[in-house]
Amino acid sequence: MKPRAKSKTFFVLCFLLFALCFPRAQVTIAAAGDIACTAQAEITSSDCHMLETSELILQNNVSAVLALGDLQYPDGTLSDFQNSYDKTWGRFKNITYPSPGNHEYHTKNAQGYFDYFGEVAGDRDKGYYSFDLGTWHIISLNSNCDDVACDENSEQVAWLESELKSHSNVCTLAFWHHPRFSSGPHGNSDNMIPFWNTLYNYKTDIVLSGHDHLYERFSRKAWDGKNDSVGIRQFVVGTGGKQRYRVMALFPQSELVYNQQFGVLFLTLEPTSYSWRFVTIDDEVIDQGQEDCIR
Repeated sequence: MKPRAKSKTFFVLCFLLFALCFPRAQVTIAAAGDIACTAQAEITSSDCHMLETSELILQNNVSAVLALGDLQYPDGTLSDFQNSYDKTWGRFKNITYPSPGNHEYHTKNAQGYFDYFGEVAGDRDKGYYSFDLGTWHIISLNSNCDDVACDENSEQVAWLESELKSHSNVCTLAFWHHPRFSSGPHGNSDNMIPFWNTLYNYKTDIVLSGHDHLYERFSRKAWDGKNDSVGIRQFVVGTGGKQRYRVMALFPQSELVYNQQFGVLFLTLEPTSYSWRFVTIDDEVIDQGQEDCIR
């Protein structure tokens, strides 16, 4: 019996050592943008459902929340963040990684946004940063190009390329506010071409954006927007609670577009693959799937 007991102890120690030295193999994240009305608007409008979308996150065991911009309407002031966003999605502030939207920059230099989120939002004059989550590398970019340059010769794009070169993670996800492709009223954002091309060149798996207040999933796409089996899959998730938009001309590579209800995208990130579920505030799963990472 003694040799068996020693063997069991050995394997327990090995397991503990592995757990300490290696990150969790599987993590689940929640993502959406275009979230919070002011506290007064929540009382008077049927278009303010940030509390209900935040309840969806409470019902799921998530490791992180990716906030995809336009987090606090109308102008991203600190007082509105404190009185509205903080009481709903702010319940997950300690696990939230944000990206600024155009409404955050209605306040000069997005001061309310940076004051509210602090260091996790990146340098105030940049608003882009990266981190690892499980085995994935995650990159948050600033798509407000009038405030932080986004062109191919910009510091931000140079940083992005350096960031991708210096990390060897099998799977990569990037997120920002303005979508490269969209079937909503705002349509495609050509300003995002330098982001997209750089990420495509380094075999990024997923891009998440908001801005158009609907949910849309695209096929994997190359630098020119055409189907590519080793291209980037983009999700538009502008369904965090503030109003819904109509669908305009459907983009050819759009696989699913939905604007009937608010909701949250849940992504489960595995070491070499991922799965997704888009869940509405009515607890209806509208879209789900899974696939391997590109490399």
